Amino acid sequence: MKRKREKIIFYSVTVLITFLLVWISLFTGAKNIHWADLWQYPDKMQVFFISRIPRTLALVLVGAGLSIAGFIMQQLSQNNFVSPTTSGALEGAKMGILFAMVLMPQSSLLVKICSALAFTFLTALIFIFFVNKIRHRSSIFIPLVGLMFASILASISTFFAYKYNIVQNTQEWMLGDFSSVLQGQYESIYLILPVVGLCYFYAERFTIAGMGESFARNLGLSYAAIVNLGLLAVSLVVSASVVTVGTIPFVGLIIPNMVRIFVGDNLKRALPWSAFAGSIFLMVCDIMGRLLIFPYEIPIGMMVGVIGGLTFFVLILRRSQ
Repeated sequence: MKRKREKIIFYSVTVLITFLLVWISLFTGAKNIHWADLWQYPDKMQVFFISRIPRTLALVLVGAGLSIAGFIMQQLSQNNFVSPTTSGALEGAKMGILFAMVLMPQSSLLVKICSALAFTFLTALIFIFFVNKIRHRSSIFIPLVGLMFASILASISTFFAYKYNIVQNTQEWMLGDFSSVLQGQYESIYLILPVVGLCYFYAERFTIAGMGESFARNLGLSYAAIVNLGLLAVSLVVSASVVTVGTIPFVGLIIPNMVRIFVGDNLKRALPWSAFAGSIFLMVCDIMGRLLIFPYEIPIGMMVGVIGGLTFFVLILRRSQ
């Protein structure tokens, strides 16, 4: 009974913090907007609905989606240092967008997402192939291989970007930024919602698949089908995020590891906490980026990159000890 009461209190506090950060995000920016102003000044109401609400919704959905994607990748690869950042998934999405821009310069947002999804899924399959070959080595070795794989993909993308003179266009994906999120340009991010529901529904199957192919088959599960489903879900989240707001590094790496410390490895129980923690983390980084050099902004990709890189270094040192 006591444990249940503590759980309810913890959930309530987390939800309260999330709503508080949502409120701060909605009313923080270069244009000074207060709640009372919305009913008196039509121009502020317009900014609120066109910019502030889409930006905050994108922060919540991207944070939740990338955190869950990281947790799924760690489960399937049986390595806590694997994430879209350390597996080449983000670079695969950028390569897919580049491919769409080269072949179809006037391609729509849907075409870019489909192209990014295909490339991200392919790179995820290649990375899992690498993981299966080196699984029994040091746990730190796998993410290092993933980072080298990502660097190779980035080099290929840069080469073709220079060749077709679209380097400036590709810079938009290199550093995540929510300042350009506007009504009518971010709705693809809603693709994350069904993916989150799918991951929660299949959480137990992902857990079983994470225990190994032979274990999954002994329990009557199709190991390849579950792994492919998980990678497809991760690829869709990453593709929608990169196309909409650019690259957001390390969220899928540090958030699952932090949640695992407090909640454990039970995937179904950890996924809601990962979603909340990822959203909270991104909103905090975004609000800090808006306030540190106000009225200018520090791109959230830079904020997350600095914090995430330091945290990743600490996690590696902790594991090596």
